[in-house]
Amino acid sequence: MVSPNNHYTTKSEGVTINFITPEGDKKTIIANKGESIMDISHTHDDIELECACEGSLACSTCHVIVDPEYYKKLEEPTDEENDMLDLAFGLTETSRLGCQIVMEKDLDGITVTIPSATRNVQLKGSKLS
Repeated sequence: MVSPNNHYTTKSEGVTINFITPEGDKKTIIANKGESIMDISHTHDDIELECACEGSLACSTCHVIVDPEYYKKLEEPTDEENDMLDLAFGLTETSRLGCQIVMEKDLDGITVTIPSATRNVQLKGSKLS
């Protein structure tokens, strides 16, 4: 696997993340510690996660549903993240924004599900439109 830093990530130096696609397919990636789920999706063409605001907490398009076992290991979401999650399609008790989940060794083996749809709301005149 090639990381964003253009070097190969091996299981011994990386962490495993399992993506469940909207179609129900499982895709396993070995990622570098310190990469966000958003970063990982950008470096793997077969992981379709929109990430419209590029991690600036201005949308909910990188919304993922985290396996409950691993959700407990994550830091609490910030108020800003919760505000954006309120706009997410298919919100669940274990929903998070992929841009806010940074891979660490204790998240090795995490499974996240990509919802079947996103809401990309842009206001006229915003920095995103």
